[in-house]
Amino acid sequence: MTVSTEHDRTLATPMWPEPAPLPTPLRPDRLRRAKKAYTTRSVAARLDASPDGYTLVDGPDVVPAPGDVVLARVEELGKHTRLESPTGRRQALFVGDEILVAYGHRYAPDQFEALVPGDLRPAHLVAAGGIAARATEKHHDIDEPTVIRPLGLLADARGVVTMRRHAGRTLLPDPAGPPFRPAGPTIIGVVGTSMNSGKSTTVASIIHGLSRSGLRVTAGKVTGTGAGGDPNGFTDAGAAAVLDFTDFGFPTTFRLEHGQVRGILLSLVAQLADPGTDVIVLEIADGLYQDETARLLADPLFTDVVDHVIFAADGAAGAAGGVALLRDRGVPVAAVSGVVTSAPLAVREARSVLDVPVIDTFAFADPDVATAVL
Repeated sequence: MTVSTEHDRTLATPMWPEPAPLPTPLRPDRLRRAKKAYTTRSVAARLDASPDGYTLVDGPDVVPAPGDVVLARVEELGKHTRLESPTGRRQALFVGDEILVAYGHRYAPDQFEALVPGDLRPAHLVAAGGIAARATEKHHDIDEPTVIRPLGLLADARGVVTMRRHAGRTLLPDPAGPPFRPAGPTIIGVVGTSMNSGKSTTVASIIHGLSRSGLRVTAGKVTGTGAGGDPNGFTDAGAAAVLDFTDFGFPTTFRLEHGQVRGILLSLVAQLADPGTDVIVLEIADGLYQDETARLLADPLFTDVVDHVIFAADGAAGAAGGVALLRDRGVPVAAVSGVVTSAPLAVREARSVLDVPVIDTFAFADPDVATAVL
């Protein structure tokens, strides 16, 4: 006799939960072959030392979180055809490659807005530094994102492998009282109108000029998307030490709690203010209206920590508006630089409405120009 379960939910649905899927063991040679990303460099270093004992956690109930490390397969090449290695080398990608990247949200007006999805279904490689997410918005002038298929979250005996757990540096807690402020180094902050307004180039030029003057300079990136290009560029410019938010276990800073962004700022300053450092140069990513940047610049902590601000603008109107906005927030601007200085007419316009110096980005590489802002 057949028992129908169509109307009997006690028979149709088990009274106990389905067992969780068992983690899939990962062969050491498979892990070695996977292309590792800049964001996963601290994990990659451990894998190079010992690739044994790792598994993949997969299944419909697995929900990734920012900073979780995932093994994924490249399904379709799009905007990103290369993956930055742990050292920053741009590795060519091919369909079928297995890559080790980190989940993270991304905010990039010139490329994508992307969010960490709630499942392990196909996603996108949304940054060359190694960020997995699902793109929700795209700039009209760029290609579709590269499609990846997550094969599972990397796990060890302690559970899912995360950037925070394997971070090379410890994040300071958000202080309830006055912030830590080293007595020695002068701290310069570089902010800008938007993505690609010339912030990183300005930082590198300032570092180079100050280093040529005989000062010991260190540098850091407070916010942004994990990538090796800027830190390597700062090192090439002469910085004695360089850190960014990924060193503290964050793949990106988009959608971070404000207390964590404050913690990154303070942690960078504490770590970079080693004995003998004369100047710390810090870059704050994106533009003045980006959420995390806007909150940080409006926080009294920023002006408590940062001595001088250089504003990188992409045009004369942006320069004038940005300086006014920063002053409204109590942030004094020492000079304007960035993309605007590529055009002599734009420089003339900016100088006609500003009462702060407008300095060519590459002029900061001159020791006399760089030291004049201290």
